[in-house]
Amino acid sequence: MSNPRVPLATHDFAVGEVDAVLEFLKRMRSEMRILHKVRAWKDRFEIFDINGDTFEVRGIGYPDKDVKALLDIVNANYKPDTVHDVIDADFKELKTGRRYAWAADRVM
Repeated sequence: MSNPRVPLATHDFAVGEVDAVLEFLKRMRSEMRILHKVRAWKDRFEIFDINGDTFEVRGIGYPDKDVKALLDIVNANYKPDTVHDVIDADFKELKTGRRYAWAADRVM
């Protein structure tokens, strides 16, 4: 098992302050390489870039309703209906880099 890396930066989530977390994620995302994956624990949210560098948001996890906004800002691939379901593992690992098909939002 590899040693866990120390996050480059952390942010403590406070209930009702999703905007502050989104600003933190935007700032940190510009300082890292291409995002690779997300690990959503019950009590924290870790983002990994392609080099394995991480940053972390503490105090929010996959059971919380606000986690969808965090997953969306990092383009994580997840099912909105089941993202909050409790699992036996320690964390949910999700790939990032979700893309929308060209013209998917066009109405014909």
